[in-house]
Amino acid sequence: DLQYLKLKVDNGADYIVTQMFFDNEKYFRFVERCRNAGINVSIIPGLKPITTMSQLNLLPKVFHVDMPSDLANELMKCTSDAQAKEIGVEWCTMQARELIAHNVPSIHFYSLNATRSVERVARTVY
Repeated sequence: DLQYLKLKVDNGADYIVTQMFFDNEKYFRFVERCRNAGINVSIIPGLKPITTMSQLNLLPKVFHVDMPSDLANELMKCTSDAQAKEIGVEWCTMQARELIAHNVPSIHFYSLNATRSVERVARTVY
């Protein structure tokens, strides 16, 4: 897939936005692989705060993303979507802070069904 991404950049793409992820190490490794492939545009990380308990299983199936065990374990303890939403905000805030500390060019927040959570994260980290 990196060859197609490089082709897009070679044909004029100014930046890249990643799909959502919940493990920053995957983003850091992706950026490194891109740089090694000669892709040198900005790579904007895509974050989404979890908002419901069902997203623990739904998001990995639909978007083919991995859920870190620490996050999954916390979500499995939840007895309501309100609790899951709080975990989602906390986790996303932690991710954003770490990414900002690593000088990412920006952060893209996937806000579908999560606008209030995204607002809380953004107000905390910016």
